[in-house]
Amino acid sequence: QVQLVESGGGLVQPGGSLRLSCAASGFSFSTHWMSWVRQAPGEGLEWISQINPTNNTIYADSVKGRFTISRDNAKNTLYLQMNDLESQDTAVYYCQKDTGGTLRGQGTQVTVSS
Repeated sequence: QVQLVESGGGLVQPGGSLRLSCAASGFSFSTHWMSWVRQAPGEGLEWISQINPTNNTIYADSVKGRFTISRDNAKNTLYLQMNDLESQDTAVYYCQKDTGGTLRGQGTQVTVSS
């Protein structure tokens, strides 16, 4: 069964940091392009970052310089390190398998508030 399970969300103050994790199972994780997307309250999905099997990465302008996507193929896990968080980063964050059929996890809530 192909599955993605996100974790690591929570409540953080502006300027703080969080690291999200996404545990992948049921497919050959190391060979797939993976992304993080998010959905703020009342908004549509926003793509924020992607990593390919050779660890090349790209970012949306809204998070460039603050967020870092990475992967550990030995652990079948995708990460998103988020630094200098802003209130506008409040959203549900999803990891997404981009190749071989799109699939997203159930999401993890990130709330940035003082």
